[in-house]
Amino acid sequence: MFSKEAVDRAEARTLYETFQDTVQRWGPRAAYAVPPMAGRPYHPDGFEISWDDTAAGVEAMRQRYGAAGYGLGHRVAILFHQRPEFLFHFFALNVLGVSVVPVNPDYRVDEIAYLLEHSEARLLLGIDSRLNDLREAAALAPLAPPVVSFDQMPDALPTAGTPAGQGTPGPDTEAAMLYTSGTTGRPKGCILTNLYFHHFGGWYLTRGGLLDMREGKERMYNPLPLHHANCLSISMPAMLMSGGCLVFPDRFHPKSWWADLLACKVTCVHMQGIIPNLLLKLPETREEKAHHVRFGFCAGIEPDHHAAFERRFGFPVVEMWSMSEVGRFLTDNIEPRKIGTRAFGRADIGCEARIVDEKGNVCLPGQPGELLIRHSEATPRRGFFSSYYKNDAATDEAWADGWFHTGDVVVEDASGMMFFMDRRKNIIRRAGENIAAAEVEACLCAHPAVKQAAAIAVPDDIREEEIMACIVPQDPQADAEALSRELLDWCMEKMAYFKAPAWYLLMGELPTGTSQKLQKIALFPAGTDPRIQQGAVDLRSFKKPHAAAKAVAAVNGPG
Repeated sequence: MFSKEAVDRAEARTLYETFQDTVQRWGPRAAYAVPPMAGRPYHPDGFEISWDDTAAGVEAMRQRYGAAGYGLGHRVAILFHQRPEFLFHFFALNVLGVSVVPVNPDYRVDEIAYLLEHSEARLLLGIDSRLNDLREAAALAPLAPPVVSFDQMPDALPTAGTPAGQGTPGPDTEAAMLYTSGTTGRPKGCILTNLYFHHFGGWYLTRGGLLDMREGKERMYNPLPLHHANCLSISMPAMLMSGGCLVFPDRFHPKSWWADLLACKVTCVHMQGIIPNLLLKLPETREEKAHHVRFGFCAGIEPDHHAAFERRFGFPVVEMWSMSEVGRFLTDNIEPRKIGTRAFGRADIGCEARIVDEKGNVCLPGQPGELLIRHSEATPRRGFFSSYYKNDAATDEAWADGWFHTGDVVVEDASGMMFFMDRRKNIIRRAGENIAAAEVEACLCAHPAVKQAAAIAVPDDIREEEIMACIVPQDPQADAEALSRELLDWCMEKMAYFKAPAWYLLMGELPTGTSQKLQKIALFPAGTDPRIQQGAVDLRSFKKPHAAAKAVAAVNGPG
């Protein structure tokens, strides 16, 4: 297990400096791997790349970006769809002090244009199947950044346009900006520094227990998107700092899961709650017993699936809780664990926790409340995100009273073990994606046939949650089926497909309070399943990835 001293040394450096050390120490060993998969449009036979080969790729990109004048203060946006070559760019830009803005490959033109405008990216790279969309989005952004092919990157890049800042990149230099959904509708840009990434990776490497990491030996399989924090902020720096190999497919494929683990000699896996659910539904195979996995690391495994998964597949699933902003996680990694209870760990040095009620009073054991966390009283924000870009109000609100307010409702027992209950924030979590209800509602209300709209989460056996739209139509006599189909098509054109509601219910009015704010809690009586209400329209079978997304990769996982 890593020592605290080793982590402290890493936190004083840039990611590129750590990368150089890892290359020197573990050069011939595998750094990144892609599993084989017949029919995959990209590397169908799979491949591995060593740390030495990664270093060569990084140096080639460093020269191109450097020659074009990119440096401190610049940002480069990249739509790459789960390709390890993205990390060539990431480390090359890191040494120059340039921040990377990963773009969700399912984003549509308007969403990409917002991201470019907000981040002020000076260059946009993208895979060839999305170049037309990217050019359209770039033309809508005030800076109109040039668009370059990620697949066929030219030797000479368009210049940065403005001079780079003075100085040398350091631990507090912005390394990336990840966008996270919030209750205000549009995603917020989280500024993440070199220290943040090292802190997250170092936190993982020093947990011990069932998460004990072996230097130069782990092969970590993460099918979650590399443009999300789970893979980019947790798995990537942990393997970087320990000389391990990060393995990722284009996305989660239940049918090839066990074959991937065998082919890539995987020793540990990352999951979201949806993954154990789907794997348990598959027929038993020889491969599911032949793997070498030491542990699974999972956020939100369903309690009823936890023990059953471990019995069937033969490795522990370690529950955890985290957020993009926090740079650490809480985890139930020490035996005896509280399997099947949604237990996710206790406070620790470097992750102090407090549970408070709506008035800010500290809750007693057994009393649910909002989870607040910090590094310590002296340095509350150490290792956390720096801020929400261009949104000081949201940053200050999140850090009220010197604690980060997670928006998650938890309960603590007498021993200090915490159990997840619900999300206070107006967020819908569908198949691992955090979706802001306000963004969906804004899209629906822009349709001329909609008077009011409320987007809510409803249970889904496969995707954890699905989106239902409660609609007050302009025409009280509107045909529910026809309007629902029209609204689905509308949303699919305006947003990433996963944000479009799959359930629709036309209503005469939506409940509001004295301030005229929507009261979603009053939409339905407690214990009511909105899906079985009279008039509910189920369009799940029509909710599919847009053709542009299908062109990127064969989609065999959950849609």
